[in-house]
Amino acid sequence: MTDALQEEFEDIEACARQGRRPRDDGPYRVLIGDEHLDYHPFVIADPVPTGRQLLDLAKLRPVEEYVIFGLLADGLLEEIRLEETFDLRTRGVEKFLTFKSDRIFRFILDGHDFQWAAQFITGKTLIKLAQADEATYRVWLQVKGQEDKLIGANELVDLSKPGVERFFTGVPSSTEGSGEGFLPSKCRNYLEDRGIAYDEVEEGAQKGLVLRAFSLPAGRFSAQTADILILLPAGYPDNPPDMFYAIPWLQLAGTNRYPVKADQPVTFNQQRWQRWSRHNNEWRRGVDGIWTMLKRVETALELAA
Repeated sequence: MTDALQEEFEDIEACARQGRRPRDDGPYRVLIGDEHLDYHPFVIADPVPTGRQLLDLAKLRPVEEYVIFGLLADGLLEEIRLEETFDLRTRGVEKFLTFKSDRIFRFILDGHDFQWAAQFITGKTLIKLAQADEATYRVWLQVKGQEDKLIGANELVDLSKPGVERFFTGVPSSTEGSGEGFLPSKCRNYLEDRGIAYDEVEEGAQKGLVLRAFSLPAGRFSAQTADILILLPAGYPDNPPDMFYAIPWLQLAGTNRYPVKADQPVTFNQQRWQRWSRHNNEWRRGVDGIWTMLKRVETALELAA
């Protein structure tokens, strides 16, 4: 595509990503994709097209068998009915998603409400919708009272089951490093939905979350359960927790030795905790929470050597 041709139209996706308002007059370049997030570019002159116009532009016919959503810059989806107009200049849309369906499914992803017009959705699609890095982030399905289910990139999740599916994304990996509750309500709700017993403990200015009798990977340690302490920094959840701590002190099964970088003490609430020096610099302000940190703890325990 030549520079001269590019100057003939306004790129709607580029405007949304740059946070600027598109020009008042067309033509406009828009991206229209399907449920697999396979997008194709189209050019339209009308700054206020209807859903019908957009579907017809993409040659999706009969249009009555399709639904179309605008994917906004904040990652949210907004349905556009066939005869409803959509102002390309003011809505902050990046691209459009289409589905051949007459039924809408709702799910929660990283605390945001999404609508989807296909019965199934893949882990890869969820990570894309969360605008997370596919190379490092994973997605989990929250299962009430049970372990969260890791969703593979190509694994299909059935959205037609009773209830609203809740997903969250995060970076699971970790690396060895040298009164009134204070938890946000969404963190508290997550722990309660998982059936995890916990205490919120304050010692001076330090706040600690203690996961009681937390189940450990079978056969890996000298104990089957342990209390896990996560110290929450000032400004949490905007600021991330770092290491975690255990009581009793955990040794690798059959070896009588502590895991790597898990042999130093830290005193909190008059108890001497085993420090697990594990760090991860990936943290998304406004998105990550205790569920993210818990995945790091679980991964570190599983991979301990």
